[in-house]
Amino acid sequence: MSTRTYYRGPDAVITDEHFVWRTTSARVFEIRDLRQVHRVSGKPAHPYAIVAGGAVLLTSVGWAALTTPPAYMLGLLTVAAAGALAVTINRTRSRTWRLEATYRGRDVVLYTQSDPRVFNQVSRGLRRAMEAARPPTAGYGLVVT
Repeated sequence: MSTRTYYRGPDAVITDEHFVWRTTSARVFEIRDLRQVHRVSGKPAHPYAIVAGGAVLLTSVGWAALTTPPAYMLGLLTVAAAGALAVTINRTRSRTWRLEATYRGRDVVLYTQSDPRVFNQVSRGLRRAMEAARPPTAGYGLVVT
């Protein structure tokens, strides 16, 4: 019996038996042992955005200490620059998607990708491999044989 391949790319391979994520050390999962597979999208907090938020907070707390118009202007420019930096970083930061599952009783990250096209191809390949691994049904009892 030959092995069917559902996806083959530079960072992942999905066959009817295994899901292989090619990271620095390859992670191999048996398809039949995967449960509760789901997709998760998110953006991890970026340190520059945290620093910019802290600068805004410190500037607003120290605002009471400003007594001259040039100091007010300097404070306003600091707040504006920190806000602009946070917005720019947030928009340029790429979104990452993850495939998570329960594997042999443990929660695991199966795969992570920032390219939506590749992530969707891997997700689709895994879904097809899992569907093919299901035991055949007896027709749901709707047909008399």
